[in-house]
Amino acid sequence: MNQPKTRKEAKAVGATHYYTGKPCKHGHVALRKTKGACVECVKIEWQLSNESRAEYFKKYNKREDIKDRKNDWYQANRAAVIDRAKTRPYEETKEYKKRWKENNQVWVRADTKARRRKHRDATPPWLTAKQKFEIRQLYQIAITMSKTTGEQYVVDHIVPLRSPNVCGLHVPWNLRVITQKENLTKSNKMLAP
Repeated sequence: MNQPKTRKEAKAVGATHYYTGKPCKHGHVALRKTKGACVECVKIEWQLSNESRAEYFKKYNKREDIKDRKNDWYQANRAAVIDRAKTRPYEETKEYKKRWKENNQVWVRADTKARRRKHRDATPPWLTAKQKFEIRQLYQIAITMSKTTGEQYVVDHIVPLRSPNVCGLHVPWNLRVITQKENLTKSNKMLAP
């Protein structure tokens, strides 16, 4: 190793590190900073402080006063946050959502179950086999359009299944195929005819 052997030599030549070949007080045989600390000891200390820092922020973010403060900040800066999100590259957003789903599989499963239950509860028992087939066809059309155009298409309920004013049914005449962007804009509102 081509490093100064002592701290004094390192300071004399302006080096940031030196190597004695002897173990530090914790038993690491590694480079030492000219300031006197063993590089391995510094790494371990830094890692421990980062873990405790992560724990601190986990607790900090759960505090009610902090949640309120963050919510107030968001309300005051809502337009800027939305604009910044719109300019974020699609691939970055897609990767973020993928990672979130991988890290929150319990929430994803719960959401999927709730959505299926909502559709099942909104499907009347008197639907005929032909009408059920029509519903499946609409979902197939959405999948096909998504694959051919490259834009995401979804099946939308014209009268939402859950809404503060009125709740629709999961029946063929209440369904239509639209873009996902259009569906997200509509949310659970009923558009005027």
